[in-house]
Amino acid sequence: MTDLDFTAFDDVPKTDVPYKAKDLTSDQEVRWCPGCGDYVILATMRSFLPELGLRRENLMFVSGIGCSSRFPYYLDAYGIHSIHGRAPAIATGLAVTRPDLSVWVVTGDGDALSIGGNHLIHALRRNVNITILLFNNRIYGLTKGQYSPTSEVGKVTKSTPMGSVDHPFNTLSLALGAEATFAARALDSDRKGLTEVLRAAAQHRGAAFVEILQDCPIFNDGSFDVLRKDNAEQRLIRLTHGEPIRFGNDAEFCVVRDGFGLAVAQTADVAATDIVVHDAYTDDPEYAYALSRLSDQDLQHVVTGVYRSVARQSYDDGVRAQLREAAERKPLGPDSLQDLLDGRETWTVGPGR
Repeated sequence: MTDLDFTAFDDVPKTDVPYKAKDLTSDQEVRWCPGCGDYVILATMRSFLPELGLRRENLMFVSGIGCSSRFPYYLDAYGIHSIHGRAPAIATGLAVTRPDLSVWVVTGDGDALSIGGNHLIHALRRNVNITILLFNNRIYGLTKGQYSPTSEVGKVTKSTPMGSVDHPFNTLSLALGAEATFAARALDSDRKGLTEVLRAAAQHRGAAFVEILQDCPIFNDGSFDVLRKDNAEQRLIRLTHGEPIRFGNDAEFCVVRDGFGLAVAQTADVAATDIVVHDAYTDDPEYAYALSRLSDQDLQHVVTGVYRSVARQSYDDGVRAQLREAAERKPLGPDSLQDLLDGRETWTVGPGR
């Protein structure tokens, strides 16, 4: 068996007694605003985590700063409420040094994509064995309603009273551009779809990126309402591996190839063989990227589900392999530190130099 045959938590101790949601619920009062989408995500996570069968002492949740970053308080597992934007860096250290942990990052669109943007893309590029949950409400909630890197053009906020002139990130395009080996999106109110995405992400060995669209009822109320109403099926493109990509109340829309990209078409206007069959496991990164471009800031179309899930050696597996090789070449002894200090990069300067 090679490293690429492992799941994310093959090295993580399993529990002898199955957990229930209440076993992973802490004694802390949940302090989010009424109606916040974070409640649904928390409830889904508490219900889903017992499926993994992992000891809660080996679950580690690392968050940055923001409303979403209170998440670790509400789970009866280990957690770190860390530094603004730096959760992926701390999680990287944990993943490398503690293979017996299942490491999760909980972050928001401001925390991850503004001050933490550099840490996020490098964690994805390196393929660190962590699961990153990005809660996207398209606003800064904790600091009371400034526009964020995912706010739409023209968004009127406290920091953009005449409307934002920034062009927002397409989060999945960003993740895939950083060569994420796992990238997915879910909607907070879709418990079934969210659970399926979380299950797939948790099992992935490497960096798993999951964007969760969720509402901020105080500072950006109704931001994703069009994805919850009666005509939502006209907008939501749900991905299922191995299935043709059709959507709409009666599957009247579909996705087809269009030059180097993808486009939406009327199902009745195209041959069945022209409809794209979703392949989440293809090594072709352009396909997943093209899927991400179907989603737009106006929410005319939003693609949910697993975009990409491919195998590549994780950063932490590679680091530990090098450490084992180094130890085999020269076992550690009492003079090991001095040997390093006197290594090939040192020299002696003699008299007269």
